[in-house]
Amino acid sequence: MADAFIFYALAGLILVFALAVVTVRNTIYSILFLIVDFLAVALLYASMNSLLLAAIQVLVYAGGIVVLYLFVVILVNLRRPEMHSDPNRHSTIGGVMTAAVLGEVIVIGIYSAMRPGPPTAALSEVGSVENVAMALFSDYLIPFEVASMLLLVAMVGAIILAKREL
Repeated sequence: MADAFIFYALAGLILVFALAVVTVRNTIYSILFLIVDFLAVALLYASMNSLLLAAIQVLVYAGGIVVLYLFVVILVNLRRPEMHSDPNRHSTIGGVMTAAVLGEVIVIGIYSAMRPGPPTAALSEVGSVENVAMALFSDYLIPFEVASMLLLVAMVGAIILAKREL
């Protein structure tokens, strides 16, 4: 019962901070809310005994990627005096797509509520370092290497594009 309360409390906090990220007008405050949101996700991982994922969440996302966002926001002046509205914007299609996604989330929630959950003994070993490493380097070795190659190609492409402008 306490696990369910902690999960729903953290999920609520994650949703509140995610809404704050997209609704706050000041970009710096939005990034700060994003940091808090990533830390709440790390707490959610830690509450599910997945300490490796929690540590990776803090180090990679809350530490690295958000700092990159912060540098981009500080270095690039995003203040524009006039508001630009796109004449090709289709708000009805966006509303229909949003309703479809929310409908899918509701159907998935109802389906998962009707189905019995996995035994708790199986959940205790899900996020251990040994299990993640075994899965990553045995079953998912090729996708892991492909992802690393894609990141390397993206980094080289970003360097080439940045060098062209210098």
